[in-house]
Amino acid sequence: MKHFLDITHETCPMTFVKVKLMLAKLGKGEQLEVLLNDGEPLENVPRSCEEQGYKVLSVEPRDGGQHMVLVEK
Repeated sequence: MKHFLDITHETCPMTFVKVKLMLAKLGKGEQLEVLLNDGEPLENVPRSCEEQGYKVLSVEPRDGGQHMVLVEK
């Protein structure tokens, strides 16, 4: 099952905090699509997810300096 989280209005470190809280609610194997901005969120969120043991499946650019990150628990 795929879930969605928009963190484009958040700033670090709250970007990863919001992602981590959402991932905690998911079951093993479920996926989370995260919409985030360029810069610090794009650098920190995928790296932090992997450091916490989650699998980053893809990072795709979107319009307006945003990216969609797909993470699997």
